[in-house]
Amino acid sequence: MKAILCSQYCGPDDLLLADIPDPVAGPGEAVIAIKAAALNFFDLLMIQGKYQIKPPFPFSPSAEVAGVIESVGEGVTNLKVGDRVMASCGHNGAREKIALPAEAIIKIPDNLDFDRAAGITIIYGTTLHALEDRASPKPGETLAVLGAAGGTGLAACEIGRQLGLKVIACASSDEKLAFAKQHGAELTLNYSKEDLKEGLKKLTGGKGVDIIYDPVGGSYSEAALRAIAWEGRFLVIGFAAGEIPKMPLNLALLKGCDIRGVFWGAWTKINPAKNRANLERLAQWTAEGKISSHVDRTFPLAQTADALKVLAGRQAMGKVILHP
Repeated sequence: MKAILCSQYCGPDDLLLADIPDPVAGPGEAVIAIKAAALNFFDLLMIQGKYQIKPPFPFSPSAEVAGVIESVGEGVTNLKVGDRVMASCGHNGAREKIALPAEAIIKIPDNLDFDRAAGITIIYGTTLHALEDRASPKPGETLAVLGAAGGTGLAACEIGRQLGLKVIACASSDEKLAFAKQHGAELTLNYSKEDLKEGLKKLTGGKGVDIIYDPVGGSYSEAALRAIAWEGRFLVIGFAAGEIPKMPLNLALLKGCDIRGVFWGAWTKINPAKNRANLERLAQWTAEGKISSHVDRTFPLAQTADALKVLAGRQAMGKVILHP
């Protein structure tokens, strides 16, 4: 089968398209014939050796896939050949087939296409866990989403709306903000034109924001924290800007607020049943049109480098998908 391989830490152009043996389903496993594989910003970090997870060489980027069950191993009773499924795999999604534990595989509704299914697991899984389990949301509270037009930010706008929150999309261009407004944002703030702290205070009538969802990091994090409401919750999602901010802890004291980490990957291992229920709910929401799992663009497997460069250039609004 064909696979994109990272044999040493490198940039997108140094990845290789190679032939490798087909996987075989071991006990408790199933082989998925991959129809769509989703890319995330951390795939760039992983191939460069800058991510906290460092798979052994050679590995393929892409941590989430959708496709059809091709075979099942001994002891697998919840899946059968031909089932349409999605799964989070950590890495090795940029290939034609993958063997995974059956318990990690989620069936998808017949009316949900593979491209959108591939992009659900990580960004929507992370966001539902962040907003529902970590943010202690109350209907009608305000939610400010930084990087609102990126994959994770878009998921926060949509799920925030589903949970009854008043969503404020924050992004660096009017085009991105218009896009976020189509996907659940009620208010918008262009932080390339307007001061983030002052803008958020103004949009909340001086009260401040109840929940801040930050997948960006960098210089915007502290500005957002300075605009948080009393007893607000600041969700640390990631650092797409590349810089991990050093927050003055006196702000947490003065605001009476919480800074809450969101490490979805670790949480899924501790709470597998709850995570599975979350993913099944998200697949159903997508099939029903309640969330979009919007696909920005697709690439054939051989053009994985071009797909990763779209993410590196912050050009994607929604998901970037590979077709093996």
